[in-house]
Amino acid sequence: MEYVDIWHDVGEKDRYANRVMKRDKFDVIHIHLKENEEMGAHHAKEETLIIVRNGRVQFTVEGKVVELTNESILQMDPYEKHDLKALEETDLFLLKFK
Repeated sequence: MEYVDIWHDVGEKDRYANRVMKRDKFDVIHIHLKENEEMGAHHAKEETLIIVRNGRVQFTVEGKVVELTNESILQMDPYEKHDLKALEETDLFLLKFK
């Protein structure tokens, strides 16, 4: 078992990202974005899940736009090109499966 505290409030920092777990089979990254912050086009070589804790974020994945909240989950296959923009202050988890 492993227990990790994850904070919602990351202070005044812009675009905060922290790998909170790194395992042989998966990684968990905590990402916090202020309203209107963006992450430009990129991809991951692993299958990923995006789980929003609070806030709203817009993802564009291979040209398709989706809005995520704490009532939705986004799954992306390896190498799917995507970008994102926080529509309001947003706190989310990125899970990478190796």
